[in-house]
Amino acid sequence: MAKYKARDIAEYYLCCSNDAESGDLISNLKIQKLVYYAQAFHLAATGKPLFDDPIVAWDHGPVVESLYHAYKHYGDSAIPPTEGYKIPKFNRETKELIGEVYCVLGQYSAWKLREMTHTEVPWINADNKFQGAEITHKDMIKYFKPFITVE
Repeated sequence: MAKYKARDIAEYYLCCSNDAESGDLISNLKIQKLVYYAQAFHLAATGKPLFDDPIVAWDHGPVVESLYHAYKHYGDSAIPPTEGYKIPKFNRETKELIGEVYCVLGQYSAWKLREMTHTEVPWINADNKFQGAEITHKDMIKYFKPFITVE
């Protein structure tokens, strides 16, 4: 069982984006992709899931349904961090990994991230099964492992 929830990662990213200096705002579409990439790279780096919530293939790419429903009332507008949400203290490795995902991929628009996922095997394999099929950990590990560099 994973230590975190997808919502923990999402709220962390929302707090990062709410920084006045960054000027970056995150929509539901974008948070879905960032959380997906955090899970994928964590799986590829450690072989273990960052969170247990399933990720499924929807028309606009990978989605954690519980997150979608938590934020859907914002439509395509920016999502503020949830007031009072207690983000757990991440261990150093986890914080570095999810921070790296945000630094590298957070600079892209929601639509660019959507387009990226549509060219990647994990989403393609699930989407070819049926709308809403789960994107497997096995597919994420296999696809993203070559992108992991060991220092």
